Amino acid sequence: MQTLKIATYNIHKGFSHFNRRVMLHELRDRLRELNADIVFLQEVQGEHTRHAERYYNYPDGAQHEFLAEEIWPHCVYGKNAVYEAGHHGNAILSRFPIMQSLNMNVSAHRFESRGLLHCEIDLGKANSAGRQRVHCVCAHFGLFAKGKRAQTSALIEYVRNEIPPDAPLIIAGDFNDWRNQMSREMSGELGMHDVFHLHNGSPARSYPAALPLLRLDRIYVRGFSVLHSDVHIGRNWQRLSDHAALSAQLYMASEIVASGSGVGEAGAQRPEHTPQYVRNVSTARPHPGVAQ
Repeated sequence: MQTLKIATYNIHKGFSHFNRRVMLHELRDRLRELNADIVFLQEVQGEHTRHAERYYNYPDGAQHEFLAEEIWPHCVYGKNAVYEAGHHGNAILSRFPIMQSLNMNVSAHRFESRGLLHCEIDLGKANSAGRQRVHCVCAHFGLFAKGKRAQTSALIEYVRNEIPPDAPLIIAGDFNDWRNQMSREMSGELGMHDVFHLHNGSPARSYPAALPLLRLDRIYVRGFSVLHSDVHIGRNWQRLSDHAALSAQLYMASEIVASGSGVGEAGAQRPEHTPQYVRNVSTARPHPGVAQ
């Protein structure tokens, strides 16, 4: 039975708290230890003309390319915020081919540039309907309630219009949804459920990374069952970003039903496993694109 491991992480543009240190090298090491098949990243610096001059260890090129190097041969970046020195946005890294991508601007006002990065990924395994594909949307929503409501509506409308209702779908990112107002709409309108809510009855606490109290980040799924989910905190993680990384191990729901394993439909079952807060996790390239 095929499993799919995913992770989501707001990387704070590759800097520590208060932008004191470049953390990209350590961040890349930690991401590799997660061994995720698909990684959803927010606040990724696509370009900054001054960082290389100011910081001796700042890598050449875009951050998503540096992070993907050698592990995730397919990656795409969606530019959201543009300024004189460069730009930043969302990125998706994948072990599997990205067949197409689109970046959608969902900014509520000029002070917060936000976007949705949508990819269709070919998992390569054939099923009765042909090769198996999964739709992935990486999101970063604003801080203010009115804007978040508008962005949630835009996300729901986009999914309804652009993604087949029976297609496996993962939507992950930083939704700044500390009041958990999205989950009911995502369930009622799209049939999607947060993986941590399935396990523990509520979304994961992911902010601040040093002592997570607020539930800002989510992994919503449709067409999958959840085997395992974790929040990655502790000494090796807390200095890397202001957010904690989240990860989940998924099964394709159609495969579970076909196997006769007795596990319920994706988004409906409550697995035996209880989510963990993991303190110390051990353990010819296509040219990456930019979705405009």
